[in-house]
Amino acid sequence: MGLSKTIAISGKPGLFNIISQSKGGFVVQSLVDQKKSPITNSHNVSVLNDIAIYTYEEEVPLREVFLSMHEKEAGKTTEISHKADNATLLNYFSEVLPNFDEERVYASNIKKVIQWYNILVNAEFDFATIKESEETEEA
Repeated sequence: MGLSKTIAISGKPGLFNIISQSKGGFVVQSLVDQKKSPITNSHNVSVLNDIAIYTYEEEVPLREVFLSMHEKEAGKTTEISHKADNATLLNYFSEVLPNFDEERVYASNIKKVIQWYNILVNAEFDFATIKESEETEEA
């Protein structure tokens, strides 16, 4: 499935998978507790596949950052918490994405990326689907 059906909803903690679409919105399932709930079109929703991180050269898709984190952590959750201090977060992120734009990528953004990555790992997300979707796009 990749990240094309995985979303973050403003004001709601965690990540969600879109299960079905209705006239007025979506039915989603939480990756944290598996609860299903309706989401209306008035909710601010971000599809993880459409998010990118600024670097000095270009914008790097979030999925590539997740793959880098997955490789660094050997498929496990991150060594640091998303609640770590800003210096620790910036240092960690520079290992994962060395050329990220420090003026445009804030510690709060890094916290979300780390938190989302850990949620995906705990939900046993198949990171191979990200690699497959990237290869399909490149072909």
